[in-house]
Amino acid sequence: MNVLMARPKSEDKYNALLTATIAVCSVLGLEAPTSKIARTAGVAEGTLFTYFKTKDELLNQLYLELKKEMGREMLANYPRTLTLRERMYFVWSKYINWGAHNPEKRKVMGQLSVSDRITTESRAAAMVIFSEAGVLLNECLKNSKIQNSSCAFVSAMMVAMADTTIDFIIREPEEVEHYCNAGFDAFWRVLANE
Repeated sequence: MNVLMARPKSEDKYNALLTATIAVCSVLGLEAPTSKIARTAGVAEGTLFTYFKTKDELLNQLYLELKKEMGREMLANYPRTLTLRERMYFVWSKYINWGAHNPEKRKVMGQLSVSDRITTESRAAAMVIFSEAGVLLNECLKNSKIQNSSCAFVSAMMVAMADTTIDFIIREPEEVEHYCNAGFDAFWRVLANE
């Protein structure tokens, strides 16, 4: 009896496809053709569909991988014993650092975050990754000037202010500390009751 065995999937090809998706989508947007993504990854287009059944599955997986990477960066060595402001600054500065050092990933993450192609399940899984940051934001909101706002609204405000900060850091890299601190001070004044 001759049984055909499926070839095991390669982690290298999987990662190459995700990396190629970032590179291509950062230039062409999420509507970039899968043929271009596969070619950039150095594989046949059929190989892409061996790893991801659909382009939407590829984009959802990329969304989750980027969220995991961001979460690892932002919450590694999270200082639970510091003051609320110090903990918030820790998370802020880690996000700034990730964004400034990963401009293509940040651009694609921005596109994915507002895309209808990202499923409710993927968004829920991403929320779990950032649950500790959500707890921190809720703690900040308890005595905040904007305490009646949702955590999602405050998180979106933080990302918008952080993205502006990152844009200025990319333009003027010698001013990293200044912009990181100034951006955080502006966000904290909106958030805190100080």
